Amino acid sequence: MTRTGKAALAIVLFLFLLSLFAPLLPLQDPNRIDLGRLRQPPSPEHPFGTDGKGRDILSRVIHGGRISIGVSLVAALLSAVIGFTVGLTSGYWGGKYDTLMMSAVDFILSFPSLLLAIAISVVLPPGIYTVMIALSAVGWTSFARLIRGQVLTLKNMPFVDAARAVGCGDARILFRHIAPLCIPLGLVMMGIKMGGFLLTEATLSFLGLGAQPPAPTWGAMISANRAYVLSSVWMVFFPGMAISVTAFCFNLLGESLKEVFKITEKE
Repeated sequence: MTRTGKAALAIVLFLFLLSLFAPLLPLQDPNRIDLGRLRQPPSPEHPFGTDGKGRDILSRVIHGGRISIGVSLVAALLSAVIGFTVGLTSGYWGGKYDTLMMSAVDFILSFPSLLLAIAISVVLPPGIYTVMIALSAVGWTSFARLIRGQVLTLKNMPFVDAARAVGCGDARILFRHIAPLCIPLGLVMMGIKMGGFLLTEATLSFLGLGAQPPAPTWGAMISANRAYVLSSVWMVFFPGMAISVTAFCFNLLGESLKEVFKITEKE
């Protein structure tokens, strides 16, 4: 892995662990309202300042990572599992099943992903699980198409013919011989998609379709404090930086994994 990739991985792991163990850290209550400390600028007591309700922004940013990063990670895992399964079976068996699956993929991809995620979030009750469902419903198609293309190439390789010659069934060939060779491609896709999922989750939270108040999420923090963007810029700067840095590191990590697994753009 390149030096840039290692740095991105280190930052992602640090942010993930920081958010995961946020309740154990000596932080102020992220939901504690203090009307005597409204919109205070960064200070030793409040390194990121306070928001329009006197809540500590540093604490809310760290606790918000539990939701923002966690939702993106779960959505990426669900998308990978669904897309991996569809791509494997569709590419290997082909026929009407492949036509049906790829038609579904093309139909979903014909809509802007963000618009489709918003539509799903509007239909279902707002909350964390709705965001996960919306992101997964949109994200699995990219995995399916990519894995299917890989399987179409692998199933015609000599090792597949050799496996059939010794009596291996389709299920064994597919999941024992072909699937492991597709895993690196899936990991690269996960690394790249995580950044997009994080941005989409932030957008849904900004629109009020994500985790509901008082739960802190980075997108919701920007939305709640956008009226003070000119007078109290720190209230939107720090959650915005958390989104930007995390998404950027996920993208760098995905690009670095391409080099690790020697995956070219053609693949």
